[in-house]
Amino acid sequence: MLPGTELAFSKEVSFATVGMSDELPSGQTLAIFRQINKDEPRAHHDALEFSDGRVVLLTRLSDGQDATVLQLPAQPTTPAEAEAQKRVAYSG
Repeated sequence: MLPGTELAFSKEVSFATVGMSDELPSGQTLAIFRQINKDEPRAHHDALEFSDGRVVLLTRLSDGQDATVLQLPAQPTTPAEAEAQKRVAYSG
């Protein structure tokens, strides 16, 4: 999935809090896929950005949530946009 892809979830997104097993509701059903910490090779990169500005790693999402792609990102028109849409290579 490319950064900038817009997603709609079938119900309110929930995720685990850091260091706790509790699940928190986000109050959101729409999100944009982002890649963060791209300069840190041993960090998770895939995340969701919500309309309130909150960014949550995909690894923190609760199991069993369904999403539909609403819109793919536009084709890049500048080198900076093309770089932002690159997938991060994983070397595990």
